[in-house]
Amino acid sequence: MSRPLLTSRDWFGKVSAAAVLGFTLALALTCTFATLFSTDADVFSAQRQLAMWLASPIWCAILGLCFLFRSGARAWACLALANLGAWAFYVAARLLLG
Repeated sequence: MSRPLLTSRDWFGKVSAAAVLGFTLALALTCTFATLFSTDADVFSAQRQLAMWLASPIWCAILGLCFLFRSGARAWACLALANLGAWAFYVAARLLLG
């Protein structure tokens, strides 16, 4: 059985998955970064500022890479699973680190 070719036929499904779920994935990753590497509660610390400014490049990278999925449904499924994992890791980090 041959694998389906990468095409731009289902581009709307891929882009909409990356726009919606990519945004929440970028938030989860930056929140986890801020939780793991911040040393104080100051929102103006270097770690928190880096986390804040990393959200848009991560989101843009996800938007750029979304065309590597073979279909829109696969993009939605993979990004949803990535979101579940990232948010679960963030919640675990918050609970363990206080």
